[in-house]
Amino acid sequence: MSQVMNLNRKTAPSATLTRNTRFEVYTERQFDRISPLQRLPEEQRFAMRVVANVLPFRVNRYVIDELIDWERVPEDPVFQLTFPQPGMLDEADFNRMAAVLRKGGERAEVRAVAREIQAGLNPHPAGQQEMNVPQLNGEPLPGVQHKYRETVLFFPSQGQVCHSYCTFCFRWAQFVGDKSLRFAANEASNLHQYLAQHPAISDLLVTGGDPMVMKTAHLKAYLEPLLRPELEHVQTVRIGTKSLTFWPQRFVTDEDADDLLRLLEKLVAGGKHVALMAHFNHWREMDTPVVREAIRRIRATGAQIRTQAPLLRHINDDAGVWARMWRTQVHLGLIPYYMFVERDTGARQYFEVPLVRAWEVYREAMQRVSGLGRTARGPSMSAAPGKVEIQGVAEIQGEKVFVLRFIQGRNPDWVQQPFFAKYDPEATWLDQLEPAFGENKFFFEDEFNAMQDKPVTVRRIA
Repeated sequence: MSQVMNLNRKTAPSATLTRNTRFEVYTERQFDRISPLQRLPEEQRFAMRVVANVLPFRVNRYVIDELIDWERVPEDPVFQLTFPQPGMLDEADFNRMAAVLRKGGERAEVRAVAREIQAGLNPHPAGQQEMNVPQLNGEPLPGVQHKYRETVLFFPSQGQVCHSYCTFCFRWAQFVGDKSLRFAANEASNLHQYLAQHPAISDLLVTGGDPMVMKTAHLKAYLEPLLRPELEHVQTVRIGTKSLTFWPQRFVTDEDADDLLRLLEKLVAGGKHVALMAHFNHWREMDTPVVREAIRRIRATGAQIRTQAPLLRHINDDAGVWARMWRTQVHLGLIPYYMFVERDTGARQYFEVPLVRAWEVYREAMQRVSGLGRTARGPSMSAAPGKVEIQGVAEIQGEKVFVLRFIQGRNPDWVQQPFFAKYDPEATWLDQLEPAFGENKFFFEDEFNAMQDKPVTVRRIA
C-alpha cells in the first residue's frame, strides 16, 4: 500500500482542520458580499474598488475567515497581502480611475482607463517577453521561458489563475484579461519536445498563476511524460505555488487531493526530485491546522517544500517576522530558499524598501535563527541580467559600497563573481545603482547589452 493511502487514514476529520472545505471566491464585482468589509468606512471601500479595477483582486472564503484578523485591519499582514490599498496606485492614476467610477462610467471606459494605467506599470519586467521566450522549429514557444541554461519555466494555460491574488504579485499582468500580456501554453507536447532537444536542462519549473488550481488530470498530462527515457536529463520538477497559504485544502479535502499526492509520489518513485516552491510571506500563513496537515501529507510523498518570498513594506519588513517565519518553516520540515527584493512592476512603490534596509532585515533575521534556518539566499533582485544578491555594505579604499554577486546569470560565467556599486541609501533596484571606484559600467553590461540586441532565435531548434 502506498504512503499516500496509509496517510489518508491518519488524516483528521475535515471539520477539525478547517471551517472551509467548499471553495468560494470573490472578485471586485463581489465586494459587497464580503461581510467583514462592511465594517470599513465607505470611502475606504471605494478606494479599494478603485485599485481593484486596475490591479487584479481575488480572495477566497478561507483567507477571509481563517487567515485575516479583522480586528487589526487595515494593518493586518494578510489583509495587506490580499486586499487592494489606495497607495498601490500613484495619486494621478488613482484619481483618474476614481473619477471614472464616481461618474458611473461604462464598463468599456473603465477597462480603457485601466489598460492605459497598466501599461505604465511595467507589466513584464526583466525582459520576460523580449529575452526569455525560446523557439521551437523556428517559432516562438508559447507559455515557456528559458532564461537560465539549466531551468525552463512553463506556464500551463489551465493554471493561469490563483486561489487568491497577492497584491504585490510581479505576474499581475497574467490576470487582468489582456491576452497580449499573458504567458500561457496549451500543448504539453511542445514542452516535452523542447525539453527533449535540450539535454542541458535539468530543472522544469511549472508556474503561473498557480498550477495547483488545475485538476490533477491536467497536471498529470504535463508531468507524467517526464518519466520517459528521453527526458531523463530533467531531474528536478519544481511547482511554484501559493496554495499552501490560500487553499491548503487542495492537498487535504479537495476531491482529487489524493490523486495529486499519488502523482507527486509517482514522480519521486520514478527518480525525479520534486520540490514545491511554496510562497509564504508571513508566519501567520502557517498557523492553521489545515495547512500543517497539507504540509505533512506532501512531505509523506517524498516531495520537498522550499519556501520563498519578497521583502514587503506593510507585510514583512521586519527581521522578527522573517526569523519567526524561518524557524516555523524549519520546524515543519520546510527549507527556506529565497528572500527576494520587491520587483520593479505593479504596486512596487507601495511595497518596496531601500536595498540597504532589505539587507539589514535579512542580516538581522539570519542572526536570530540556527544554521538550518540560514539556507535562504538574499536579498535577491530578479533583474534582467540575472538574480543579483546584496551581500552587504562595505568600505573599500575609502568608498562606501554595496557588495553584490550573481546567484544566477544569463551567462553562467557571471555567477559568484563579486562586483561593487556606489552606496545609495535610497536605491531600491539594480538599475538605480552605479558602479563603484570610478568605473563607468558593471563588468557584465557590454555582454548583456549585446544579448538584448539579439533576437530570441539564439535558442532556435531547426
